[in-house]
Amino acid sequence: MIHIKDLRSGLNLFKALGSETRIEILHLLTQFDSLNLNDIAEKLNLTNGAVTTHIKKLEENGLIDITTTVGKHGIQKMCYLNEDALTVELRSKEPEHSYEYEIRVGHYCDYRVEPTCGLATKDSIIGEFDDPRYFADPEHINADIVWLTKGFLEYRIPNYLKKTEEFKELQFIFELSSEAPGYNNDWPSDIYFYINNIELGYWTSPGDFGDIRGKNSPDWWPGHLNQYGLAKLLRINNDGTFIDGCRISDITISDINLNKKSGIKFKLAVSDENGGGLTLYGKNFGNFNHDIIARVLYDIKK
Repeated sequence: MIHIKDLRSGLNLFKALGSETRIEILHLLTQFDSLNLNDIAEKLNLTNGAVTTHIKKLEENGLIDITTTVGKHGIQKMCYLNEDALTVELRSKEPEHSYEYEIRVGHYCDYRVEPTCGLATKDSIIGEFDDPRYFADPEHINADIVWLTKGFLEYRIPNYLKKTEEFKELQFIFELSSEAPGYNNDWPSDIYFYINNIELGYWTSPGDFGDIRGKNSPDWWPGHLNQYGLAKLLRINNDGTFIDGCRISDITISDINLNKKSGIKFKLAVSDENGGGLTLYGKNFGNFNHDIIARVLYDIKK
């Protein structure tokens, strides 16, 4: 079951459901245990290309799962329903106490990068393409886009809780994609998330997108490079860890063992296995007008 506790966390999923064709695909998968792409295209009288686009959107939001099998006519992609139910809480049961900060994508506190890599402000490249040395340039704190093929970026999150308060949930909102030479819309990458070096799980970015120009891309940014990512919401609470309402692990806020004296470090990393890099977009690049939004929800101790 996908359980959405607040409307913001379900925004991308709601967009995925805002298509009659995608609803028809889900309806078909409730009638059949599995269908391949050709079956779905035939039943809906659509081209395979059109069906593939809709299927990717449903898969990205955890509504369906896809496996590859060998059939009579070669390799087939089989589609299955990934969840049986979806619930949405329209009103929180309790009032929320929270604070949030927007952190520049270039304002990392630690890093390790391998080419292809680079960073840029809204006005220019910092240093040179594919030279990790420039990640130490003091100008990096002003970067509005950062990309790397292997390694990690780590950010410090302010902790302003008082002794009468306790952590309830951490949220991170960011625009993210893979990193391919130039760009490649079909370039999967497993991107892992950590709090204080505790692995929270990973999300598979489907590609490094450049088919259309990013809404916020500066005029000087070359058209043959990556242009935009996907807006993601990472949440860690007492129920587990979630991306856009889809569980990625059972790690809870209690497992991280935070208190008012804790430092909070948020890390995004790419491993060697299925590592297609990562790109983080700030408010002057991509499609969304913000950098990394870090939100802390807390309770008053009783």
